Amino acid sequence: MTNQPDTFKKVISHAKEYGFVFQSSEIYDGLSAVYDYAQNGIELKKNIREYWWKAMVQMNDNIVGLDAAIFMHPTTWKASGHVDAFNDPLIDNKDSKKRYRADVLIEDYCAKIETKIDKEIKKAEKRFGDSFNKDEFISTNTRVISYQDKIKSVLSRMGKSLENEDLDDVKALIEELEIADPLTGSKNWTDVKQFNLMFGTKLGASAESAMDLYLRPETAQGIFVNFLNVQKTGRMKIPFGIAQTGKAFRNEIVARQFIFRMREFEQMELQFFIKPGTQVKWYEYWKEARMKWHLSLGMGSENYRFHDHDKLAHYADAASDIEFKFPFGFKELEGIHSRTDFDLNQHQTHSGKKLQYFDHEDNKSYTPYVLETSIGLDRMFLAVFSNALTEETLENNTTRTVLKLPSVLAPTKAAILPLVKKDGLPKVAKSIVKELKWDFNVVYDEKDAVGRRYRRQDALGTPFCVTVDHDTLEDDCVTIRFRDTMNQQRVKIGDLKSIIENEVSMKNWLKKM
Repeated sequence: MTNQPDTFKKVISHAKEYGFVFQSSEIYDGLSAVYDYAQNGIELKKNIREYWWKAMVQMNDNIVGLDAAIFMHPTTWKASGHVDAFNDPLIDNKDSKKRYRADVLIEDYCAKIETKIDKEIKKAEKRFGDSFNKDEFISTNTRVISYQDKIKSVLSRMGKSLENEDLDDVKALIEELEIADPLTGSKNWTDVKQFNLMFGTKLGASAESAMDLYLRPETAQGIFVNFLNVQKTGRMKIPFGIAQTGKAFRNEIVARQFIFRMREFEQMELQFFIKPGTQVKWYEYWKEARMKWHLSLGMGSENYRFHDHDKLAHYADAASDIEFKFPFGFKELEGIHSRTDFDLNQHQTHSGKKLQYFDHEDNKSYTPYVLETSIGLDRMFLAVFSNALTEETLENNTTRTVLKLPSVLAPTKAAILPLVKKDGLPKVAKSIVKELKWDFNVVYDEKDAVGRRYRRQDALGTPFCVTVDHDTLEDDCVTIRFRDTMNQQRVKIGDLKSIIENEVSMKNWLKKM
């Protein structure tokens, strides 16, 4: 594909054209940074969620699930620190009147330096050919080293300033780097201010008696306040985890980049409760386990990296992101945080209820530490979708657009196509659909020439096309076509289920971990 902005535009238009993601309330000109998942998008999203749930809950004896309510008692958010500390630094441009997140402006500046590093690597690859050693080049090339040092010093300074709430220095950094408004090029900035991201709402029948509530900005607190309920009713022994997927809401200053940063989004989180003092071991364990899960999908190890935090959240003693190479550069996909005992202690203090674990082996009670893994489902969707979208030039110089989704996640596993709409072929094709749909999401498609139907299914990411032809009536065989290679094979109708199962079953994919 072409340059990054063009690639991303293609991702967004493909998502709409093929029924994956629509702008919310589009007939009313849409709602900024709110999106609807369409008929194919909801299947892909469901499959990603299920792939995560199977790996985290079903395959672990000591992890259970929870679905906590979106509304929670308002003191929850005082205890968690969200009322006082859930802020983003915002800055306005005086000329364009546009508002930005100060940290994102600085991160985007660093991303441009990353692009320069990529260009240097590509130039060297061309120059040295097969003898090129990428790691050696990165660690010895003076220009690359100076670019990396620049990124490190900028992010480190920003991290320290934000941690110390030195917003004057954040503005000074923006001015020193000569960062301009991306829209107008103006460098005329206001001071940096903090902006709370929670959506407020009311609970109650009348304005006088209504209670101020918040839409939850994360799913984790529902787990913490239920820690003891789950532990006792599930007779859980530490270490154990509680997993949850669900909606969260943030009043983002600058919601952008399609579904990457939305105001209503879905998280997949694990809070893993551990003995104090074991957090370093479990932090390393979950970093490795989560990276293995990502790599099991076969989206290329070069597209992932760890980024250790310079600025730690108020509750953490260690934090790292798994970053993915989106069309707009490496960005956070999943966070792994060692949250210490901050959350349970805070809820214990604010509620007056004990949230402790009695350890029978040590014969004492303690407040457990927590290790968190948190991934944005919508970001994962975007990572999978953008990575899969490919334009190929074929041998006859025609091009095809193919969505090379991991087949385990593909919305539709197989399309059943009668070669023509007569001679009894539709009847056989529909009987195959009827049989396979007990096990897989399959579709029947008879419109257009078979070549055009192949292209349509390629663009939808369907791993298999099964064609019923006149020979099928004689030999009970069909032609199965593989999306990525376009290879075709003649197989028995009775073998279809096992062929598809072998390629798309979560069991086979998760075993790669």
